[in-house]
Amino acid sequence: MTEARETIGQGIGQEIGQEIIVADIGGTHARFALATVAGGRVTAVGEAVTLHVAEYPSLAAAWRAFAARLGREPPPRASFAVACPVRGEVLKFTNNPWVFRPAALPVEIGVEELVLINDFGAVAHTVAQARQEDLIHIAGPRRPLPRPGAVSIVGPGTGLGIALLLLDRDGHLVVETEGGHIDFAPHDGFEDQLLHRLRQKYVRVSIERVISGPGLAQIHAALPGVKKTPGYADDPELWEAAISGADPLARAALERFCLLLGAVAGDVALIHGASAIVLAGGLSPRITSFLRAPGFAQRLTAKGRYAEMMADLPVWLIAHEQPGLFGAAAAFAARKT
Repeated sequence: MTEARETIGQGIGQEIGQEIIVADIGGTHARFALATVAGGRVTAVGEAVTLHVAEYPSLAAAWRAFAARLGREPPPRASFAVACPVRGEVLKFTNNPWVFRPAALPVEIGVEELVLINDFGAVAHTVAQARQEDLIHIAGPRRPLPRPGAVSIVGPGTGLGIALLLLDRDGHLVVETEGGHIDFAPHDGFEDQLLHRLRQKYVRVSIERVISGPGLAQIHAALPGVKKTPGYADDPELWEAAISGADPLARAALERFCLLLGAVAGDVALIHGASAIVLAGGLSPRITSFLRAPGFAQRLTAKGRYAEMMADLPVWLIAHEQPGLFGAAAAFAARKT
């Protein structure tokens, strides 16, 4: 069983080796590539072209820039993974300014058929087709993903993506969510203070405010002693200092980030009734060694009466180079079967 969230345009009968355009559009980057699907599976994904969202006024403009680089007529079918809920007449990205109308987009970009899926729904499709060698062990037992069973997909990037993957012996079902926007729940005194600080800026504080690329700066700013140190020009500079260890306070912020991610991943698994967790997103592969440190797993399993059950959950990281693009192609292939 499979699900792609929304299909636009008239369906076209399944063909062998269909070529399509796939896109993975987030808060910072828009990635495009050619892909081939056949028999309900992805057979190839070409090299990605990465565009900066800030350099283009709209999704259609970014598409035209990619199409111009192809040097030939684009195929008439496409599948886009987008960082927003795929519902309603007007879609607005969560962490970038683009707005578009799904019903009008195929005409704007000149395709006959367009599949739209939430970006983390796309990642879940990738996980469903992943080989064991595509997964990096992070915590818990080294069991493969359960079939049948539920898998929680959690991933920090520009925002925080969450999806539910239901596996059975013959296929899968993807349930797209906006779980990154649930309330931030502090676990100790520092996190109480962090929440208090954030409430001065935001009416409501979601977990995405702290578990995301920009979230590291929020954690860093709340650390004792930070006011005595020089600030960082931007989030990437802070992340670099944290990962390299060049700044002990930046490193401390990253360690706290991993604690928070562990707590939320455990909460999501409880909500989903999951038998495994897969970490994804643009940041997770960069901080693998930090996630393997004890703090992440300790927070993930610190669920009171369910601590023993949580300790028995395998936690993996998807190591696919372009999970969003592959997942967009997989979502297209899934609806064709």
